[in-house]
Amino acid sequence: MHISEGVLSGPVLISGGVLAAAGTAIGLKKLDYDQIARAGILSASFFVVSLVHIPFGPSSVHLIMNGIVGLLLGWGAFPVILVALFLQSILFQYGGVTTIGVNTMIMAGPAVICYYIFCPLIHKKKPFDTIASFACGFFGVLLGVGFLWFALFFTEKNFLETATITAASHVLVMVLEGLITVFCISFLKKVQPEIFIK
Repeated sequence: MHISEGVLSGPVLISGGVLAAAGTAIGLKKLDYDQIARAGILSASFFVVSLVHIPFGPSSVHLIMNGIVGLLLGWGAFPVILVALFLQSILFQYGGVTTIGVNTMIMAGPAVICYYIFCPLIHKKKPFDTIASFACGFFGVLLGVGFLWFALFFTEKNFLETATITAASHVLVMVLEGLITVFCISFLKKVQPEIFIK
């Protein structure tokens, strides 16, 4: 869901940049020294899964994995995703430097929301943890699509059709993210259950 250069209006770009900067500042403050290695691995994972994408209008369809990043880092998702998006924009021209604030909000904002909603449920026993894991992956993408929809809508109301088509194109991605998140969370709970922030 990388929004390209030249699509968004100035007020949307500025608003996204300010919100992303605030989220990153909070994330850096809350990121413990012990979480630095985990943050690096998650940033690299986010970077890699987002490289396999299919261009679609002003955006693209690809795996995001922001739900898992949110579950494992909370507010730390902001700096982690910002770094990955910056490298993607510089190295591969995905998104852009001017849209990096909005793109960060689209992906990191839902990660933090999912952290607050689903992290307490991850510590429950089956089937609650499985349902919460799937919902986290699913809603991480769904909320990201919602943020993208609002960014395009507030730029130009004529983008409403494009935003709706982009949202529809991500339904399969939502289901895939949910299934992958279930697998990853189940594995992590077995091998390193203390990794989840409480």
